[in-house]
Amino acid sequence: MNFDYMFGNNYYNYYGDIGVKSTEYKILAPEQEQNVQPGMEYEMVPKPIFDNPEYKGSGKLKNKVAIITGGDSGLGRAAAIAFVKEGARVVIPYYNEHKDAEETKKYIEQLGGECLLLSGDISDKNFCKFIVEKTLERFNCIDILVNNAGVQYQQDSLECISDEQFDWTMKVNVYGMFYLTREVLPHLKSGASIINLSSVTTFYGEPQLIDYVTTKGAIVGFTRSLARNLALKNIRVNAIAPGFFWTPLQPACWVKEKIPSLGSDAAMARGAMPYELAPTFVFLASSDSSYVTGQVIHNNGGQVMG
Repeated sequence: MNFDYMFGNNYYNYYGDIGVKSTEYKILAPEQEQNVQPGMEYEMVPKPIFDNPEYKGSGKLKNKVAIITGGDSGLGRAAAIAFVKEGARVVIPYYNEHKDAEETKKYIEQLGGECLLLSGDISDKNFCKFIVEKTLERFNCIDILVNNAGVQYQQDSLECISDEQFDWTMKVNVYGMFYLTREVLPHLKSGASIINLSSVTTFYGEPQLIDYVTTKGAIVGFTRSLARNLALKNIRVNAIAPGFFWTPLQPACWVKEKIPSLGSDAAMARGAMPYELAPTFVFLASSDSSYVTGQVIHNNGGQVMG
């Protein structure tokens, strides 16, 4: 049975045993799952589309240096590619997805860009210090921080969430953001930008991601408070709350039967590929958003409005 996903205005067909195809929405992927977090992009079918060949940079981030946690794959990879197209040099801290990271670096270098890969655990504050030290050693400045890395686990009820899972989700999604931002701040100058990744699930309350939603709500609060704290220094802090995007986090979290239906409840009746979020990262990182701070940008196909 065939299903299709959208790139621009074109639909591409894939084949697989996915059961009955809905006539109400466009399925991005067939049933699949991974047993590791935060997931491996090279194992996904179909592969996420992280670069729009029609996107041409215009130097909006020329000579800027950006740290993008989890930039090895998914939304972070899309951001990294777009930043490089706009003239930035990128540092990608990632966990253990070495193959994905090397593929991302190779792609960036083919574009003529520079990429520094750093493998480690962002919930460890010593690794966060290491990230900043190595970034300054290589590039001598930091202009943009994207706190993108995260984990999520599907659980049917609060009672199913173990202490270990709750602790790990909090540490990766919140502590990592806090530690790295604290380390980066002394090196940011006027005009710098911090971009934090929240989630649409925070705004409708996904019942099977209670601990994840808790962390993503904390990120909204962190964004707003830090934005006010840094506003007079002209350091902007904003958040993005993505809807369903086809990234490794999805098959690494959900039971395989749920994958084909993800994104079906958006008003646009589809999920999205990572490249569709890239321009939002560029907007918030560049001077195009010079009067935007403390905001949450909702890229969710109309799943949540208002």
